[in-house]
Amino acid sequence: MANKVLIYVEQRDGNIKKSSFEVLKKGSELALSLNAEVEAIVIGNEINNLENVGVYGVNKITNLKNSELASYSVSAYSELLNNFVEEADADIILLANTSMGKDLAPALSVKLNCGLVIDCTELDVINNNIIATKPIYAGKALTILETNSPKSIYTLRPNVFTVGQISNSIAEVITKNIDSVNLSNKATLVTKTEGKLDVTEADIIVSGGRGLKAAENFGMIEELASLLGAATGASRAVVDAGWRPHSEQVGQTGKTVSPNLYIAVGISGAIQHLAGMQSSKFIVAINKDKDAPIFSVADYGIAGDAFEVIPALIKEIKKNNA
Repeated sequence: MANKVLIYVEQRDGNIKKSSFEVLKKGSELALSLNAEVEAIVIGNEINNLENVGVYGVNKITNLKNSELASYSVSAYSELLNNFVEEADADIILLANTSMGKDLAPALSVKLNCGLVIDCTELDVINNNIIATKPIYAGKALTILETNSPKSIYTLRPNVFTVGQISNSIAEVITKNIDSVNLSNKATLVTKTEGKLDVTEADIIVSGGRGLKAAENFGMIEELASLLGAATGASRAVVDAGWRPHSEQVGQTGKTVSPNLYIAVGISGAIQHLAGMQSSKFIVAINKDKDAPIFSVADYGIAGDAFEVIPALIKEIKKNNA
């Protein structure tokens, strides 16, 4: 039986990421079902409103601080987490399945020599054991898994678990200053891309494909995304052509997303792309080919020219905003 659930809270520029709020709530619910303790840990400096994690059922959060921790390093972060897991005697470790989570969780599982299940879309407690559900075969099927190690790590797919508050509590914040010894000798530090929403965590995504004909035509995709407060995505063909960065690629060889709204513009709907976005809650497809495969998964479809539809949509949104 698990005795403690530990939640890794991810932050950027001092702000806790939405995906971590989802993990906090789910982790506190699991702890309640397991009759276990729950606490959280965050790494970084000058982080805002840490005490607010209490409203998600977590009454204690530890903040590891050091001037060199402003940037992410998998070797440094995994070592700090490994030490803290052992100190806290945690059995279950939860992270969001973000770019950082997917990098950090495997490194931590090696250090802890424990089971790891990534990209979970459900976690249930049956007979005091955690049963994880995750998609396989490009989302065509689901598999149900249970680890058999004393400690286990799970990463949760963003935008799948709800964020709602479940308590009025204020969490206890414990600050620990970490010596800089060895941190500068870790692997190369990686900083985030500035100024753009991560497609894996965005509530709305506007993606473009080869139907846009040229890189410069992505301007209208970016404008629509900006008006909607959305992230900009792209198909593999677009990324391979060098029109957009790989960080925006949605699909089997890119990122798997689950936004509330996914707008596919000029994307035919190859199976590799569908595998990365078909779990979106609502899908809108805009393509001049009425027989394009993308329409088979779309909730709403427009068989029309993107160069006519998108400017008209932008105009209407601006008019409504005014």
